[in-house]
Amino acid sequence: MQENLDPDSERTEGPVPVDVFHQDLLDAIEEEDTRWLARAMSRLHPADAADTLEQLSLDSFDQAVELLGADFSTSVLIELRDEYRESAVARLPDGLVASVLDELDSDDATAILEDMEEDRRARVLGAMAPRDRAALASSLAFEEETAGRIMQREFVAVAEFWTVGETIDHARDQGDRLPEQFYEIYVVDPSMHIKGVVALSMLLRAERDTPLADIMLAQQSDVRAEMDQEEVAYQFQKYSLAQAPVMDADGRIIGIITVDDMVDVIQDENTEDLLALSNVRSADPSDTVAKSVQARAPWLAVNLVTAFMGSGVISLFEDTLNAVVQLAILMPMISALGGNAGSQALAVAVRAIAEREMEGAAQRRAVTREILTGICNGLLFAVLVAMIVLFWFRDPTLSFVVGLAMIATFTWAGLSGILVPLTLRKLGFDPAVASSVFVLTSIDILAFFCFLGLASIILL
Repeated sequence: MQENLDPDSERTEGPVPVDVFHQDLLDAIEEEDTRWLARAMSRLHPADAADTLEQLSLDSFDQAVELLGADFSTSVLIELRDEYRESAVARLPDGLVASVLDELDSDDATAILEDMEEDRRARVLGAMAPRDRAALASSLAFEEETAGRIMQREFVAVAEFWTVGETIDHARDQGDRLPEQFYEIYVVDPSMHIKGVVALSMLLRAERDTPLADIMLAQQSDVRAEMDQEEVAYQFQKYSLAQAPVMDADGRIIGIITVDDMVDVIQDENTEDLLALSNVRSADPSDTVAKSVQARAPWLAVNLVTAFMGSGVISLFEDTLNAVVQLAILMPMISALGGNAGSQALAVAVRAIAEREMEGAAQRRAVTREILTGICNGLLFAVLVAMIVLFWFRDPTLSFVVGLAMIATFTWAGLSGILVPLTLRKLGFDPAVASSVFVLTSIDILAFFCFLGLASIILL
C-alpha cells in the first residue's frame, strides 16, 4: 500500500494498492502533472522511489525524468539500477548534473560519471569546482571494480596528539565536508600514514580531555587502491568491518569504503557468479529481446559445439545401439543424473572458492569429500536404477551395465565438479564463468562412452 501523497489530487485519496499507484504515476506522466509527480517522489524513501520508477518502461521513465528536471532527487538517482541511472543522466543538462555531483559523496559521484561518454564527462567535470574535479578525475583513473574506483575521498583524519574534545570540535567545524556516513576517525602522522583508528562509539564514550593515543586501536584491514572489489568485500566479511581506509602505493590514506557500498558489491558479485554458472551475462528486467539474445546466444553456440561432441561419441557405438535398442532409452537418464550431480558439486566448489574456503588442507579435504560423495551416490543410484531397469526390461545383464555406468558417471561428476573450477582458478580464469561448460560436457561424454562401451563389451 502507498500512503496519501497529495490531498489536493484525486489520484491518491488515502492508501492505495501498489498497482493503483503505478497507474496514477502513468496518468501523471501522460498528463504532464509535474506537481503531483514531484510530491509523489518526495514522499517516498529514495530506494522505494527508485523501485517505483524502475517499474516503468524506459520511455515512460524518460518522460518522468524530463518532467521532474531539477526536482529529480539526487538520492533517488544513485539508488537506480545502472540502465535507468544512465538514461536519467543522459536527459539532464550538464550544469544540473554537475550540481547533482556536488551534493553526492565522491564514490556516488564517480559511479555516475563512469556511465557517461568521455566527451560528456569532460563537459560535466569542466562545470565543477577545480578541487572537486581533480578528486573525481583521480578516482576515475583507477580500474573499474577496484577499491580506488568505489572509495569516497571524504574522511576524518586527525593528529595523534589531539584529544577527544579537539577531534569532536574539528569534525563539527568540517560541516558539509564530512562524508554522509562514517564510523571511524583515523589518527595519522604528518605524511598521512595511519597510526591508529578510533571508532565513533569509543569517541563518544571518552572524556573530552582524553588523548586519542589512549583510545585508538590498530588498523585491521589493508585495502590498497588497486585491490579488486571482491577482495575488499572478503576483508569486510572476514574482519566484520563497518568501514575500511584505502591506501595508495606508499601506504598513505586516500579514501574510505563503508559497509553500505560493500553490500552492493557483494550482491553484484553474487549475482554475477550466479548468472555466470548458467552462462548468462545479463538478467535485467528492462533488457530488450535483442539484448537478451545477444547476452545468451554466444554461450548457447558454445553448448552447440559441445553437444555435437557428445553426439560424436554416441555415433561411435551406432552398431551397439542398433543391436540393443533399450540403450537409447536409458542413455538420457544416465547423463541427466550425472549432470545434476556435477552441477551440485560445481555450485558447492564455486561458492567455497568465492568465500576463500578452498585453501591448503581444506582444498584436499574438499576434493576427497566430493570423490567419496560421488562414489556413494553412484552406488546408491546404481542399485536403485538397476532394480528399475530389471523390472522394466527383465534383463539382469543390462541392469548390471547400467549400474556400472552410473557409478563411473557419478564418480566423475563429483571429481570434475571440483577439479575443473580449481584448475581454472589456478590458470587465472574465473571459475564461475567457464566451469559449467567443461563439467557438463565432460560428464555427458564420459557417461555415453562408459555406458555404450560397457554395453558393447558385455552385451554383444
